[in-house]
Amino acid sequence: MGFYINQNVEKLDRIFDQNKREGFLRLDLNENPGGLPDEFIKEVLKDITPEFVAQYPETLEFTTILAEYLGVNIENICLVNGSSEGIRHIIEAYSRPGGKILGVTPTYAMFEVYPKMYGREYVPVHYSEDLELSVDELLEKMTSDIDLMIILNPNNPMGNVYSYEEMDRIVEKAKEKEITLLIDEAYIYFYPNEFLKYALENDHVFVTRTFSKLFSLAGCRLGYVVGRPTDIAIIQKLCTPHNVNAFAMKFAGNILKTDGLLDNLIKKQKEGKEYLIEKLESAGYFVNAKEGNFVFIKPKTDADKIVRRMKEEKGILIKAYNGIGVLGNCLRVTTGEKKYMELFIEALLELDR
Repeated sequence: MGFYINQNVEKLDRIFDQNKREGFLRLDLNENPGGLPDEFIKEVLKDITPEFVAQYPETLEFTTILAEYLGVNIENICLVNGSSEGIRHIIEAYSRPGGKILGVTPTYAMFEVYPKMYGREYVPVHYSEDLELSVDELLEKMTSDIDLMIILNPNNPMGNVYSYEEMDRIVEKAKEKEITLLIDEAYIYFYPNEFLKYALENDHVFVTRTFSKLFSLAGCRLGYVVGRPTDIAIIQKLCTPHNVNAFAMKFAGNILKTDGLLDNLIKKQKEGKEYLIEKLESAGYFVNAKEGNFVFIKPKTDADKIVRRMKEEKGILIKAYNGIGVLGNCLRVTTGEKKYMELFIEALLELDR
C-alpha cells in the first residue's frame, strides 16, 4: 500500500516566517511594539526559581484568577497555547470532514488554513468595494448545511465590528440552523462591545481570546476559550497535556492583578493611533482606521516598495495588502504608543514620494 500521507496536509500551502525581527520596530503583526513596562517584567522574573522552571505547569491558580477577572466559573474556561490553538480545536470538534465553515474574507489567515488542513470547505462572505460587510449577507449564508461559523470582532485586518443587535440576530439564526458559532475576540480591548455573554448563555457558542495583542505576551503564547461547561469539556479533550506554559500564566496573572496596567496600555495605544491618523490625514493620505490596533493606508507610490525600503533603510516592519477594495494595493500598519508612531510617520513621509 505504501506510506500514508494526509493529502489535506500535503497539499496545504503554508508560509513560515523565519526572519530575525530583533532590532526592528515591529509594526507588522499587531503586537504591542513597546511591550510591557520594563520594571513590571523585572518584578515578575524575581519569582522565577529553578523549581518553577523544572516542574510541569499547573493551571488552577491562573484559571481561577482569569475566571474572577472575567466574572465566570473555571468550568467556562479552557486555556490554550495562543487562541489559534483554541480555534483549531473548535474546528476539529465542531465541524465534520467535508463540512462547511462560514466566515468573512479577508480575515485572520488561519480561519481559512485550518479548514483546508482538516478537509473542510470555507464559505467566504466578501467585503464590498468600500470595505463594508453586509450582516444580512452573512445571515443569508447561514444555512442548515453549515457546521460552523467564525467571526472576528473586531476583524483583522478590516477593523469592522458587530453591534449587539447584529449579534443577537446571528446567534438566533445559528440556533435555528444548528450552527456552532465561534466569536474570536483577539482585539476586544480596542472595542467596547464584548460578546462573552453569548458563550455563557448558549450551547455551541464559543469566544476565543489571546494575551498576544494588548496584553503584550505574544512571545509566551497564551489564550483561552470561553463557553458552556459541556462544550468546554469537549475542547479540553483535544488539548495536549500541559499545553500552556508556566511563564505565560505567571506573567498573565500578574497583569490581571496589577491595578491600572491594562488601562495604561489601552490609553497609550489609543493616543498613538489617534496621533497617527491625524498626521496621515493632514498629509493627504486616505486612511481606513476602524477598530483594532491597526490601520490601512493608501500610499502615494508603490506599497510593496515602501515595505521593502522601510525594512532595509528604516528598520521598520510593516505589511502590504493587495486588492483591498478602494484602497487597492495598500499598507497595513500596527498602531502603538505615540513615540513609535512618530518614527513611522517620519519614515513614511520621507519614503513615499
